[in-house]
Amino acid sequence: MYHKTLSYRIFSICNNVFLATLSVLCLLPLYHLLMVSMSSAAPANAGLVTFWPIGFTLEAYAQTFANSSFLTSLWVSVQRTILGTGLALVVNTIAAYALSKETRVFRARNIYLWYFVFTMLFTGGLIPGYILILKLGLMNSLMALILPGLVAVFNIILLLNFFRGVPKDLEEAAFIDGAGQFRTFFSIYLPLSMPVIATVSLFIMVGHWNAYFDGIIYMKDSAKLPLASFMQTIIVKADMSSLDAAVVASLSQRTIRASQIFISALPILLVYPFLQRFFVTGIVVGAVKE
Repeated sequence: MYHKTLSYRIFSICNNVFLATLSVLCLLPLYHLLMVSMSSAAPANAGLVTFWPIGFTLEAYAQTFANSSFLTSLWVSVQRTILGTGLALVVNTIAAYALSKETRVFRARNIYLWYFVFTMLFTGGLIPGYILILKLGLMNSLMALILPGLVAVFNIILLLNFFRGVPKDLEEAAFIDGAGQFRTFFSIYLPLSMPVIATVSLFIMVGHWNAYFDGIIYMKDSAKLPLASFMQTIIVKADMSSLDAAVVASLSQRTIRASQIFISALPILLVYPFLQRFFVTGIVVGAVKE
């Protein structure tokens, strides 16, 4: 029977206190942002708001959702995240499944694997990428935000290591029953891969949702900017031209910005708890081999 020693209990208590403190420190800035967004203009501009709203009002959120530019960019980000995550999962899982095979099954496996690794270490750069998107006629389109990052080698490696860990007996049994590679992939490998797929999905979703630079360089029409790019113009460049002048005067830029930042961060915060239980398993999977 395992007995917890006194030193182990002390370590557990200290560790839990440290992690709880760290969690609170991570959540406090977001909580402060929420309080600022629900405060009136004067105390927000004066920096008097800490962890409780002063002059409670939801007018900043009302004006944010009444802003057509914000809602349009939000919809663009939703489309980008859903479509980009779906396409990336299809491409990356199929590539990882093929690369997980032994050389006697897939003879050119090592060549393709090193090719993928090379692209992870060396890229063409910003200007060649921009020229490629321009020549393909993808400028100012949703595909310009999705296709350049469709293949993520790090995600392929995570999936590849998991597929290698699937017992070969299952695959052989499927082949004996007459299943081909695609049937084996969809009926055996994918159902067993939920932890790593959830982890990879989270990586891809966060990457698409937070990406802003590609939207700035590829989107010439401001109505097609994703949310992160739109927020960059509002916060970093302090461009409030998309907002009504009377609203800006009555509310203050700080409360409007706070409400928009909080709304833009909310979707990922809502998705993460549902995928968190798969996250650790998906990260460490394939790291230990027998």
